[in-house]
Amino acid sequence: MRETQAIIERVRSVNETHQQLDLAVEPALAQMRPGQYVLARVGEGWTPYLREPWWYVLSGKGSLTVERPVTIDYEPGQVVSLLGAVGQPFRFRRTLRNVLLLVHETEPSPLLSMIPPLLASRVSVTMVLLGSAAGYTTAHLPPEVEVISGDSDMNWANRVTTVGWADQVFVVVPQSDELGHFSRIWDLFGQLRAEIPQGYLFGVFRPLLPCGTGACSACMVRTKSGNVLACTQGPTFDLTQVRLG
Repeated sequence: MRETQAIIERVRSVNETHQQLDLAVEPALAQMRPGQYVLARVGEGWTPYLREPWWYVLSGKGSLTVERPVTIDYEPGQVVSLLGAVGQPFRFRRTLRNVLLLVHETEPSPLLSMIPPLLASRVSVTMVLLGSAAGYTTAHLPPEVEVISGDSDMNWANRVTTVGWADQVFVVVPQSDELGHFSRIWDLFGQLRAEIPQGYLFGVFRPLLPCGTGACSACMVRTKSGNVLACTQGPTFDLTQVRLG
């Protein structure tokens, strides 16, 4: 992972809460795979704040499209310092027909990069937006994506059927108390399924990253086989292997 410079080429709002930035980047960054992201700092000079994780939505030849809240102002021509790529790609089964994306009380941005390649491989995608996530308008997503809204107690229409047909599930929750939220997700799926097999239910972990290179150990995740680092071995972990208690 190395530091590179990117230039914001275009800024556009996609809904009431989020905007997308088209970035001109070095070719290596444009080859990131779904599940990876960059650590960004806008502008020149020193800042006391940590870099922000920017999750890409689309990648192209020399370009990345990332999604950011509309509450932050960006302008074409701004220079962005990027560290990346961070993390490992999503782990998909060889045989895959149906994927469920579960978004609980946060934005779906970390999951969006997987949608184009899944649809291109004729995999059906359903996104369930729970609680405050239901306020994320999805008109800009491909029409093939089925979108379902639910409440903060994780109730939604046809819940048993939705969980039952999914070959894999990827979950994103608020950064505050991630383990607590993932524990609730685990308990829910334990009620809805006879068993939760390995390689089925994955959580996307988003701890604060002081370094992003595995040097500080601040993003440690406890698993049944030992401690791992979200920045180098994550951000996505099989919840059957994570110590949630």
